[in-house]
Amino acid sequence: MNRGHLITPLKNFISRRLDSSVLLFIASLAAIVVANTPFNSIYQFLIEYPIFIQVGNFEVFSHGGETMSLLSFVNDVLMVLFFLQVGLEIKQEGLVGELSSARRAIFPVVGAMGGMIVPILVFFLFCHEEPGSRGMAIPMATDIAFALAVLSSLGSRVPPALKTFLASLAVADDIGGIIVIAVFYSTHLNLVMLLWAVGALALLFILGQIGVRKLWLYYLGTFIVWYFFLQSGIHTTIAGVLVAFIVSARPTIPTQRMIQLIRGMLGLFPEEEQKTAGRAVLLPHEQVAVVYTMSQTVRGAVNPVQRMETQLAPIVNYIVLPFFAFVNAGVTFGNISMDQLMGIPLAISAGLFIGKPLGIFIFSYLFIKLTNGIMPLGMTTKNLAALSVLGGIGFTVSLFIASLSYGSPEHAILLNEAKIGIFVGSIVSGIVGFLLLKKLLPQKTKS
Repeated sequence: MNRGHLITPLKNFISRRLDSSVLLFIASLAAIVVANTPFNSIYQFLIEYPIFIQVGNFEVFSHGGETMSLLSFVNDVLMVLFFLQVGLEIKQEGLVGELSSARRAIFPVVGAMGGMIVPILVFFLFCHEEPGSRGMAIPMATDIAFALAVLSSLGSRVPPALKTFLASLAVADDIGGIIVIAVFYSTHLNLVMLLWAVGALALLFILGQIGVRKLWLYYLGTFIVWYFFLQSGIHTTIAGVLVAFIVSARPTIPTQRMIQLIRGMLGLFPEEEQKTAGRAVLLPHEQVAVVYTMSQTVRGAVNPVQRMETQLAPIVNYIVLPFFAFVNAGVTFGNISMDQLMGIPLAISAGLFIGKPLGIFIFSYLFIKLTNGIMPLGMTTKNLAALSVLGGIGFTVSLFIASLSYGSPEHAILLNEAKIGIFVGSIVSGIVGFLLLKKLLPQKTKS
């Protein structure tokens, strides 16, 4: 397998996450502005608006007999698509990307482990009593869209090794976040519904093994598994990840066979271009059939994992994530006392700005020293330390975990405090990380 196949998933991962960063920022800023103006009442009415869809006696979006609000719909339904896409990205990296071999994966994975463990410990130092301690996992997440956006703003001065490390670390970070959500944020289990979910996943796996490659089947399966998870007590976003892991990565037609077939079908067309003089051209029915067959053949050469991830990317990046940011980022700054700021906000911001870079750098540095390893080309101890600061930019998954930690009505104040901590820690990490990298990275040479 050539090097192009190895770096393609990572390039796609970086470019798509960068695409969403601007919309995420705009949606977040809009939510903050609206939440701190007289329009806040309209904003609150909007996010609490019930989403009611009923088919016969079956209400689609309800849980525990209660209709979902718009906020719950976004967090428990639309975010399943986000985690489905994340799962597909993880699978691609595990198959042919930076995480496909232990040698390439171990360095960023070790850094990611430190970036998850140390922030939790830092949070616990500042806030270790209930109910505030429920949010100790909030600072363990890195928002790769914003982190890559800050890193990419330095242009060609950034060595490829830094982008590769940050993106690979983010994939491992996502895996850690998924595990935490599954283990610590699931509620009372309904084993019957859980068994139904497992059965649906097993059926999807079997269908993939016998050659079924229809994407609509996987989307339908995602909905079914989502519903069973919703009723089982396991957080619904895990449904998206599990379906992603069992989506078939085998194409219907091998690449070389596809090339042979296309070459043969091209021979059925005239070699000389027809002179049309701007008139419409109608192909003979035989050639129309050939063109259709060619399109199906080319489609069959792309495996379902890549096709599904490509379809989901624009939906997630341009609709789901901005929508999530808008309904979740509405923090209010009025009536916040200094004592409140010294609690959850300080714990989260310290976890992001102090714990995250310390964990990433110390674990990565010790791994290199203890294994007598060599840092990737272009990476130094200093720019690794500066890059680690960008790991403290926590947003999407941090807000998501905050909503899980303090989502009940009686903890609304704590959720607002958590958002303040996320914003402060992320902004400071982004600014400091940018300034450090700008100082440490070599200047562009003038031609």
